[in-house]
Amino acid sequence: MGSKHSDNGTSAGAVAVADPAKVRNVVLVGPSGAGKTTLTEALLAATGVLTRAGSVTEGTTVCDHDPAAVRQQRSVGLAVAPIQHGDIKINLIDTPGYVDFVGELRAGLRAADAALFVVNAFEGVDAATISLWEECALVGMPRAVVITRTDHHRANFGNAVIECQAAFGAGVVPLYMQEGDSLVGLLTSGENYPEERAALIEGIIAESEDETLMDRYLAGEEIDQDTLIADLETAVSRGSFHPVMPVCAATGMGLVELMDGIARAFPSPLEHELPSVTSVDGIPQPRMAADPDGPLVAEVVRTAVDSYVGRVSLVRVFSGTLRPERPVHVSGHGMADRGHEDHDADERVAHIYSPLGSSLREVPYCVAGDLCALTKLTTAETGDTVSAPEQPLLMAPWDMPEPLLPIAVVPRTRSDEDNLARNMNRLVASDPTLRLDRNPETHQMVLWCMGEAHADVVLARLRAGGAEIDTEPVRVAFRETFAGPAKGHGRHVKQSGGHGQYAVCDIVVEPLPRGAGFEFVDKIVGGSVPHQFIPSVEKGVRAQLERGLHDGTPVVDVRVTLVDGKAHSVDSSDAAFQTAGALALKEAASAARTQLLEPMDEVTIRLPDEHLGTVLGDLSGRRGRVLGTESDEGGRTVIRAEVPSSELLRYAIELRSLTSGTGTFTRRFSRYDPLPEALAARASR
Repeated sequence: MGSKHSDNGTSAGAVAVADPAKVRNVVLVGPSGAGKTTLTEALLAATGVLTRAGSVTEGTTVCDHDPAAVRQQRSVGLAVAPIQHGDIKINLIDTPGYVDFVGELRAGLRAADAALFVVNAFEGVDAATISLWEECALVGMPRAVVITRTDHHRANFGNAVIECQAAFGAGVVPLYMQEGDSLVGLLTSGENYPEERAALIEGIIAESEDETLMDRYLAGEEIDQDTLIADLETAVSRGSFHPVMPVCAATGMGLVELMDGIARAFPSPLEHELPSVTSVDGIPQPRMAADPDGPLVAEVVRTAVDSYVGRVSLVRVFSGTLRPERPVHVSGHGMADRGHEDHDADERVAHIYSPLGSSLREVPYCVAGDLCALTKLTTAETGDTVSAPEQPLLMAPWDMPEPLLPIAVVPRTRSDEDNLARNMNRLVASDPTLRLDRNPETHQMVLWCMGEAHADVVLARLRAGGAEIDTEPVRVAFRETFAGPAKGHGRHVKQSGGHGQYAVCDIVVEPLPRGAGFEFVDKIVGGSVPHQFIPSVEKGVRAQLERGLHDGTPVVDVRVTLVDGKAHSVDSSDAAFQTAGALALKEAASAARTQLLEPMDEVTIRLPDEHLGTVLGDLSGRRGRVLGTESDEGGRTVIRAEVPSSELLRYAIELRSLTSGTGTFTRRFSRYDPLPEALAARASR
């Protein structure tokens, strides 16, 4: 996104819409290879936006303009392509189907009012497709099903419908039937399909909850088409009725019917319940509506950084109207754990654009319910709220997926460090599914990604920004503790003329239970260590515990008792007793056995029942301890287990492999446990 010129034979200009009722925001959802991007290209060509449709394999499509998308031949980011059908503007929101880019899908669901769920006519419904359907269901997104690639020699529309009904439920009902290269509308001319027509009409009436109409239908009255279409829109907007139609991007079959269906049967922004809004200090505000004259509330649903125009923010306007040359307030809160610190700033909107893939076409305004692109909002990040400076507001954020694959990044040369830091900040600002962790213990810069494909895109973007980088194995931050009690004698005596240094202390070190931390006990009798220097000993011990005893590993869960010492009336000092305390701890460590501790994570895994045995066996091989299992809805099982962090570095990839892409997991730090001796010996080498 970002170039202000026409690409791929673009022929139609952008039109600003004044009435939210004339807007349809439709997100295309489906697995990789289902044909979402190809369908978008066909619709752009059919409406004259493009003079010719691009090709995914040739890398010439409007939506897959990212170099990573061209290289991988699949979408890696959200893209918007508006079309005009009659007096209705349809914002097509193309989203990736691969699980690594679920964050882009969720952004698309946030920006849309309804979804076109795209299913391949000959590959059917797999577990990945069902997971995407569940993503839509979680946010209550109204859905229609589009069966694509119906020209394939193995395509079977009827079988595809049956598979969708089995996977998605009885609310999936054909709106059209396919006869060769043409369609038969069941609402208008379904005499040859009486059962399918009856199922459609009964489903529409039942899901729209129009009891009077049901009585008339059961009495044998012929219901007029306009009434049925009005009830179809009601049924679809409730999110429980999902009309199905076949479409062929190659031949054009069904494209006009699809646009008719979107325009007449999909909900407008006026029917979309808006997310809750608060003031920037958290005070709840009245529920907003898609009113062009209401208070300005918009949200940045995607951020891109273009080498020519800088930062480009894709914005959904929920309330009010965005106009050029006006000040706005940008607020971002609640994402500090992802590297997005809370921020508030007043900025100025210079120009407003209608995005078409990577092209930006200037428009005079953007009303509630519509999508637009803004450039040069220097503080805006994905998920931020754009509002009026006189009434700053904050929208409730959408749920961001947790990145679980760590990648350690290293600049090749010192000159690459500045490029890496600059590009890293841009990347984190644009991608809320990416987390940056600068680990002070392992001294590594770790990028937490969604999976290998996401990591590939992230690294490619860093390199494209001019940073030469390498990756290295991610190191786990261990801890160390004492395995038994030990005594330590610390003597720091120096005399080289002038003011000397004199401090002696004796300590006893004892291990404490896991998680107990550090305790310091003063048992000095008779003032052998003056009172003012006792905190100095503690300070020196604490500093040495943080520095570690052998290889920089911090020491935890110990009690240190100061039992004796000596001081000099002139040469003793705070610094001398700090040094003596550190030396005493080192001597105690040399006289006793210490033990490495490894971080343990509590893991929650959700997976289909048929993969339970395989995953449990794999957890055992990872030194995991299963805490319990329980049944979940949809034939799934939830496993709770404790697993060493070092065994989870690539678990995001390996769990997908074990479960054919259907398993998901979350993790959180639990505690530190002793590392087995064999592994400890290997780790200390």
